[in-house]
Amino acid sequence: MWSSVVAFIKGSSSVVQLACVDFGIQWGLWTVSAALHTEKFYDLAVGAAVAAAEHGARLAARLGLFLFVRVLKEGGDRRFNRARDSPATLFAFWTMQGVWVIVTLLPTLVMMDSETRRQPSTQHYVGWDHGRFIDTGLWSISRHPNYFGEILLWFGLYVSASVGWSGRRHLLVLCPLFNYLLISRLSGVPPLEKAAAKRWGSDPRYRRYASTVPELVPFIGFT
Repeated sequence: MWSSVVAFIKGSSSVVQLACVDFGIQWGLWTVSAALHTEKFYDLAVGAAVAAAEHGARLAARLGLFLFVRVLKEGGDRRFNRARDSPATLFAFWTMQGVWVIVTLLPTLVMMDSETRRQPSTQHYVGWDHGRFIDTGLWSISRHPNYFGEILLWFGLYVSASVGWSGRRHLLVLCPLFNYLLISRLSGVPPLEKAAAKRWGSDPRYRRYASTVPELVPFIGFT
């Protein structure tokens, strides 16, 4: 039976293969997390899933490990304060993360299954300043340049993957658009802005910084 399943997966498209690996990792770590009442493996799971797909594997492994070590040092992730003791809620978190991995990588997976293949490359920069808000370098022109760069990265992957496409395949632009909306409206920028206002809102330097530097897109202030 298992040999038939493995043979089916190997003979399937890249999307099916990624889905099997992705949800295998997500649900496997969800099982461990639900049993231990912890969320500490959450970011490690997404790094492992992206790395397993060999899309930016080095970046995914480094970022996933960094986030895993950070949550260990901090003792937890505030996003899971009401979820860590509920296996069903944790399952929803892990499943949505699995969906995110597939949606994010879908354009390049379609490209890999097509006759014309191009291998995109990615770069990602992460910065922090030991408890103080950053207002130098890239952070002098955008309060969240890492997220702006990530948005450009996903749109860039779509553009590079879509060369030669026609018809309905261009609807896959919804994949990077989904990431843009997720980052700018839900899980990326908004909670960080809220946390920053709570932490440094009484600091005149931060208020001046927040009022003069665009939230996301450098120079024009569009979010």
